[in-house]
Amino acid sequence: MFKSKITLSVIVFLIFLIIISIIKNQTRELEKKIYQLNKKITLKEKNKNDSQFDFYYLTSPNIIEKKIENLNFSNYIPMKYSKIFLNLSNFTNMQNKMTTLKNIYEKKTKKN
Repeated sequence: MFKSKITLSVIVFLIFLIIISIIKNQTRELEKKIYQLNKKITLKEKNKNDSQFDFYYLTSPNIIEKKIENLNFSNYIPMKYSKIFLNLSNFTNMQNKMTTLKNIYEKKTKKN
């Protein structure tokens, strides 16, 4: 009876020892992953904060006003609205029309 209690307690102890070591290893791996992710998050937050700072600085009204004052308006020529394209497809369509018109004009001039 006494031996059976000792063997049973040793077996239970060994089982718990193995289970605890497995759990401990898994938690250590999870902690490593969490640490790496936290490191990435802090880098991303730092980049975001730097970008926001740059944006606020560059778009502040005082900075824009100073830049406008420093411009030489004698060389300033506003861009025509017709030269502003909202997307690439509009630009390519306009280019295609221009080349077509240019080709037609060149053909007419060669005939004359």
